[in-house]
Amino acid sequence: MDQTAPPVSGTKDLISVLAEMGQLTADQVAKARVELASSDKKQLEIVAGLGVTDEEALSKAQAAVLALPYFDQPALVLSPELLNLVPGTLAETYRVIPFAVDKVSNTLSVIMENPEDLTAIDFLEKRTGMRVAVWMTSPARLRLLIDQNYAQSLIGEVSEVLKKGEAEEEEAGVVTAETMAQIIKEPKIVEIVKKVLEYAIKNRASDIHIEPLENITRIRYRIDGILEEKLRLDRQYHAALVSRIKILSNMKIDEKRLPQDGRFTFRTEDGEVDLRISSLPTSHGEKIVMRLLQKNLKIPTLQELGLRGKALKNLEEAIIIPHGIVLITGPTGSGKTTTLYSLISKINTPKVNIITLEDPIEYQMAGVNQVQINPQAGLTFASGLRSFLRQDPNIIMVGEIRDEETAALAIQASLTGHLVFSTVHTNSAAGALPRLIDMKAEPFLLASSMTSIVAQRVLRKICSDCKESYTPEAAVVADIKEVLGNSFKGGEIVLYRGKGCDRCGQTGYLGRIGVFEVLPVSGRIAKLIMEQASAAAIEAQAVSEGMMLMKQDGYLKTLEGITTIEEVIRVAQT
Repeated sequence: MDQTAPPVSGTKDLISVLAEMGQLTADQVAKARVELASSDKKQLEIVAGLGVTDEEALSKAQAAVLALPYFDQPALVLSPELLNLVPGTLAETYRVIPFAVDKVSNTLSVIMENPEDLTAIDFLEKRTGMRVAVWMTSPARLRLLIDQNYAQSLIGEVSEVLKKGEAEEEEAGVVTAETMAQIIKEPKIVEIVKKVLEYAIKNRASDIHIEPLENITRIRYRIDGILEEKLRLDRQYHAALVSRIKILSNMKIDEKRLPQDGRFTFRTEDGEVDLRISSLPTSHGEKIVMRLLQKNLKIPTLQELGLRGKALKNLEEAIIIPHGIVLITGPTGSGKTTTLYSLISKINTPKVNIITLEDPIEYQMAGVNQVQINPQAGLTFASGLRSFLRQDPNIIMVGEIRDEETAALAIQASLTGHLVFSTVHTNSAAGALPRLIDMKAEPFLLASSMTSIVAQRVLRKICSDCKESYTPEAAVVADIKEVLGNSFKGGEIVLYRGKGCDRCGQTGYLGRIGVFEVLPVSGRIAKLIMEQASAAAIEAQAVSEGMMLMKQDGYLKTLEGITTIEEVIRVAQT
């Protein structure tokens, strides 16, 4: 674990250390010395009075004065053993969290807000029977670490009932209905599930992964598109945890050999969250993935999504045409559905009949007839689309074109006077056309029906609280100029990044924004479609007509300080 050492040795006072760190000017140092000599105030109080409010810098300076190591990692995942050594109540009372045990030297390393709290140190040494080695961190970071581990973790409180139930399952290979019913109703298991969900909502997670490994159960959250491990549970709790979730989701708890899908609604103080549940049998047990779909969320505008300039203008022109197909492309998790909702909300008026076919319904839209597909009952994208045409629609949204039949019906609907919105999984806007031809769509029909294709990705935005500028290396500057070409306006290139703060969980990122390429189907591009030209040829023609590629859009957003060059390369490299 890479930690930050104190900036100087512990031989100087707080004022000197802060001066060396650049937090105090020479005038401020002189003023502080005068005040220190003429008053009874402590150095920390004097420094605060001078306007030094950077909590992180103050804590690092204090660590340096006391010659203590400093903990600056954004996250800390503790084992059950460590959590049991210092339970949550003690962590809150003494503002301390354990993070390592050295069995050779019998030493417990802890992170403290106040390392001079000798009462707390003495108590911990007597409780654990180990020598306590103290690390420092900022109060805000310590609060975050405690929340990350104790707020959602009930490991120390799980009863022996769960252990007994799991042991019986391992020995006999089966758990009776009565035993399992007892396990899944255990209050502590109910509470663990509740805390796992509350943490996800609090931290804006889109997915929760509950994964059985060889000896542990790992819980990860997808936050701003990135999976982050936040909790580890002893393997003995896995069966009960999974069974509880399956019961809530109306899934079969005795079926562990086949994948299952389910859903349920979780109510919080802030409203309701719909959860879509998927189970998958793995070599170590069942894996659960929960997708969070928050109800009553405001549908973002196209500008809020990140569309602008000519791309925005072209797309807005495409959706006011009363017929044709508007396609959104991109991999899973690229924000396609959200963009569809934004487009529909823009043209949603009482004068048009809008019908959607979705899997699942992620946003509730007033005035829109939304239908959830149900393959078990025979309601698929294709069968639903056939029925829609008898409902006198003006606008149809089909969640995804997955097969030949759906593609043919969508084209037919667009050619008979309907505006059709849908998605397809391709890496670029131009790549959607060969993909549809692979689905047996006739090129001449595609050329006549397609009006606009949008390719997109979502990337993380720089945290506004810790954003800083820097001058990039020459190779990066050259790459930016090459990619942007004529879009580069000249001048010195300055980029931005997040240093990491408590608000963003030390990641440097907070929130997401899209990068787009919008391909209007012009007359020349329609001709290329009929000729079954390659995606590269279609893209080249679109670029010559003014289309901006996703990577170019991303690089412009880096120059504006919205995101980082690393994020653009991560998500928009094609």
